[in-house]
Amino acid sequence: MKEHDVIIIGGGPAGLTAGLYAARSRLDVLLLEKLMPGGQAVTTSLVENYPGFEEGISGPDLMIRMDQQARKFGLNVEIAQVERVALDDGKKKIFADGKEYSVRALIVASGAQPRLLGVPGEKELKGKGVSYCATCDGAFFREKRVAVVGGGDSAVEEAVYLTKFAEKVFIIHRRDQLRAAKLVQERALQNDKVEVLWDSVVTRINGEQLVQSMNVKNVKTGQESQLDVTGVFMYVGVIPNSDFFDFPIDRDAGGFLITDQNMQTTVEGIYAAGDVRSKPFRQIVNATGEGAMAAFSAEKFLENQSL
Repeated sequence: MKEHDVIIIGGGPAGLTAGLYAARSRLDVLLLEKLMPGGQAVTTSLVENYPGFEEGISGPDLMIRMDQQARKFGLNVEIAQVERVALDDGKKKIFADGKEYSVRALIVASGAQPRLLGVPGEKELKGKGVSYCATCDGAFFREKRVAVVGGGDSAVEEAVYLTKFAEKVFIIHRRDQLRAAKLVQERALQNDKVEVLWDSVVTRINGEQLVQSMNVKNVKTGQESQLDVTGVFMYVGVIPNSDFFDFPIDRDAGGFLITDQNMQTTVEGIYAAGDVRSKPFRQIVNATGEGAMAAFSAEKFLENQSL
């Protein structure tokens, strides 16, 4: 079985940047992505805070450019879902879609996935009005009333995006102020279609075949009311895609991989970058920087092995 110099798990901003740097260094590098390159950035309607695009750029367009640039320098990409990463007598083995890969240095850029709210009706109505991607599903709610759950950048940005289609967009937030960047907040609060329900949490999503309403509780007064909506978009955090290791590797309380400043995990020759990594700030711009650092560190590791 051929042994690759570097394998990258995940094709989001961190993975593609790592692939770009590794390929330019003429390493034998392979990127494994379970769906299509782009990661969660593909679900973002408009990226305004990535340097070089003063008018902003859509998430899909930005990731297409990153993918094309990495492939231009020779990055090989395979569509395969990684099921297991193992250590066999010190060698790193990856098992994906029935195939086995051997690699000298591994970069984990597998990202994260939306966290479930965990209320009755959420799982039952997923894809039937419950969504985690406004960019994907917003057009289905033309002239409808929808709700966005959350108060961070993603929640508020996508609430504004949904006003392109929906008649009314409610933001459900458990606190009395939003956590999103001030500019993003201003856009939402100045939009006539947006209404914020402060100090509120969702307790149930109602509907048989499709979402019909949701129950909302005010955490200060305890009063519960029913809100008539046909769509509910969840933005309540993410959980890491890091459950494929069959050996100990250090993580934080949320399951995110712990690294040093060089993106080195607690297992020699394994690096992490992007949303799967333990850190306080998850943005495309720092994911790309981490991907570059991980590729640089992997290259130095391979050089030292050859000495």
